[in-house]
Amino acid sequence: MGSSDGPLVVGLDSSTQSCKAIAWSRDGRAVAEGRAPLELMKPRPDYVEQEVTDWWRAATVALRQLVGAVDAERIAGIAISNQRETVALIDGAGAPIGPASLWLDERAAGLVDRFAAEIGRQRLHAITGKPIDVTPVVYRLKWLRENEPERLDRANKILDVHGYLTLRLTGTPSASWTSADPFGLFDISRKAWSQPILDHLGIRPSQLPNAVRSGTRVGTVHAAAATATGLAEGTPVIAAGGDGQCAGLGVNAMRDGVVYLNLGTAIIAGIWSREPVVGAFWRTMTSPTGDGYFLEAVQRAGVYFVNWFVDTFAGGRSDPAIFDRLEREAAAVPIGSDGLLAGTTLVGCMDPHWEPSARASFIGMHPSHTLGHFYRAGLEAMTLQTARALEEMRSHGLSPAQMVAIGGGANSKLWTKMIADATGIAIHKGHNAEASSLGAAISAAVGVGWFESFSEAADAMTSIAETIEPDPSCRAAWDALSARQAKVFSATQFAWRTGA
Repeated sequence: MGSSDGPLVVGLDSSTQSCKAIAWSRDGRAVAEGRAPLELMKPRPDYVEQEVTDWWRAATVALRQLVGAVDAERIAGIAISNQRETVALIDGAGAPIGPASLWLDERAAGLVDRFAAEIGRQRLHAITGKPIDVTPVVYRLKWLRENEPERLDRANKILDVHGYLTLRLTGTPSASWTSADPFGLFDISRKAWSQPILDHLGIRPSQLPNAVRSGTRVGTVHAAAATATGLAEGTPVIAAGGDGQCAGLGVNAMRDGVVYLNLGTAIIAGIWSREPVVGAFWRTMTSPTGDGYFLEAVQRAGVYFVNWFVDTFAGGRSDPAIFDRLEREAAAVPIGSDGLLAGTTLVGCMDPHWEPSARASFIGMHPSHTLGHFYRAGLEAMTLQTARALEEMRSHGLSPAQMVAIGGGANSKLWTKMIADATGIAIHKGHNAEASSLGAAISAAVGVGWFESFSEAADAMTSIAETIEPDPSCRAAWDALSARQAKVFSATQFAWRTGA
C-alpha cells in the first residue's frame, strides 16, 4: 500500500523550542507535517520555564496543520516524543500550578550534592542510572520541598510533557518507562518509581502517572481533544517517551554495536546495552523498546558552542556563507590545530566530570592562528570527548562498531569525517532528519499492530542515505591529541576557580 493513500501513524515531537507533528507511512516516509514554536521564559537567573498550556496549544496547532494535509481517518495511531527532564505540577482539575521547569533550569544547583549525600551518591546513581548532576527533575522536586512545599503538596499530578499531553488527549496522564526515567526518581532495574526516593522527598506515589512500556496503548483521543486537534475521536494514543531515546529508535540504533550520535544543540552519543551499566561517562537510560538500556554520553554544548563561536567571533550566522568558509579554512588546518586546544564546556560539563559551573577556554594561542584554527579546535574538542566516552564504553564490555549521525552538526562533512577518523568507526547518515518523531511513530506502529516487534518496525521504517568511512592512517595523530586535549578541562577549571 503506497504512502499516498494508506494508513499513517503520527509522531508528535514536543521538544524544547517547537512541537512537530509528522505523519509517517509504514515504510518510514514522512507524508505530512505541522509545526508550532514554543517559547522559553527566563524570569530569574538559573530559572528556565515554559507555560504548561503552551505545550497543548503548540500540539493543537501542529496537529491541525497536519490534518489539513491528510485525512484524519487515515491516522491509525499517535505517539509522543517529549523533551526530557522537564516537569509540571497539575491540580485536580487538570490545570497547571504555575509554569513548568525545564531541563535547562539550574535553580537546584546548590542542593545537588547535599541531596545526593542524603540518599547516598552511589545508591542514587545505581537506582536511577543518572550521575549526580543538576539536570534530572529529582533535584528540582527537592528544591520545591524546601522552598515551595505547599505548591508541591497541592499537586494532584507531577507530569512531564508526555504525561500532560496524554492527559489532554485521552483524559488520563500516562508515562512511559522512557519518559519517567529522566526524572531521576525512577528505578531503572525495576521499571517503577523508586519508593525510597519518593519517601525522601515526601511525594505520594499517586502524584505520579502510571509508567508503562513504550508501544502500550494508553487511551484514545476523546471528543474535546478531537475538536481541538482535528484528530478523529477514538484515535489510539500509544506510549513513546523521551526524545533522546526516541531518536535512537528512529535511527534503528537499538542493536548491539550501533551508536546513535546526535550532533545537535547538545551532543549525545548513545549505545544499547543489555544490562543497566553505570559509569561516569554516560547516563544510563531505559531503552525505547523496553528491552535493555541506552548508555548516553552527553555534552551540553555541541552546535550551541559552534553557534556561539560564530556569532561572537566570526561575524554571525546572518552571513549565509560563514559556515562554508570556516569549514574550508578548518579543513586546511592539520590535526591538532597547530597547538591550539579548546575546552567547549560553555554551559557546564556533563560527562565525565558532571560540573554545572564549568567554563570554556582556548589554550595555546599564537599569532599565526586564524579563525579556521579556532573553529577546528572546538570541533576537535567535542570530537575527542565523544571518542573518549566510546572508549570507556568499550572498557565496560560494549562494542561500538558503527554510528548513525543526526542533528544539525551531521550536515558538516568536516566534523563527521573528524569523528569517524578519531573513533575509527564508520558514520552513517539516515534519510530522515526528524529521528525523534520517527521513533515515536515506530512506537505507534508497534502499538497499533502494524509490526510484531520494535526490531521489525525499525528495520521497515528506517534507512541509511550515506556512509563516511574512517581513515586508519590518522588514528595515531588523533590518539596523541586526545591525551593532550583531555587535560584542558582541569586546567581551565583550576584557572577559573583560583582566579589564576
